[in-house]
Amino acid sequence: MNKVHFVGAGPGDKELITLKGYKILTEADVVVYAGSLINKDLLDYCKEGCELHDSAYMNLEEITEVFVNGIRAGKTVVRLQTGDFSIYGSIREQVEELAKYDIGYDCVPGVSSFLGAASSLGVEYTVPEVSQSVIITRMEGRTPVPPLESLESYAQHQTSMVIFLSTQGIEKVVEKLIKGGYPEDTEAAVVYKATWEDEKQIRGTLKDIVAKVKEAGINKTALIMVGRFLGKEYNYSKLYDKHFKHEFRS
Repeated sequence: MNKVHFVGAGPGDKELITLKGYKILTEADVVVYAGSLINKDLLDYCKEGCELHDSAYMNLEEITEVFVNGIRAGKTVVRLQTGDFSIYGSIREQVEELAKYDIGYDCVPGVSSFLGAASSLGVEYTVPEVSQSVIITRMEGRTPVPPLESLESYAQHQTSMVIFLSTQGIEKVVEKLIKGGYPEDTEAAVVYKATWEDEKQIRGTLKDIVAKVKEAGINKTALIMVGRFLGKEYNYSKLYDKHFKHEFRS
């Protein structure tokens, strides 16, 4: 029996889908795509006659029904997910539903928007001696966050942080980050629709980023990035230091 192919669509730019993801998409007979989130230009890669379903208008049962009917008909079925499905992709519940019908699946990873945003800004999350860790999280909303994963608790580390799905509440986000330990002068950025043609970048500090974001009219489809990695402080790595020896260079 065929499998359902979960494919990460990439952060926005239609050329940032992986080569493997592109190949599977061109071969698909049925595609269920996250219409409210992905760049619909990706659907140009689908062959003529491909059956398209926008999951923005579907519930889990309806999505599962399309999967099951497609597989039972011997068709190639693709679930085109936003960015990379391993981050806020809701893949687990879809996989669990497939298991009830004894239908398998495989996954083709994508490029997450947090990677696309860093590329757009030309920054590195892990600057030597500035930050060597990245926290990916979100603020609680209609979907709760476990108590031990609050923004305040993470802010104590003052490391690089990327906050998804929270721009609509950026005032509260900043309040929590400062309360948790980030100084007001900590660098911050908001990237709206990273790698899309209408991408917007807002840079500032925790002290002024809220006003700048409000002025730009950004309240969704954006990432909040916080940390000293965005600043001017940096250190060269040991990797290419001519005085640093390792197994490939003596």
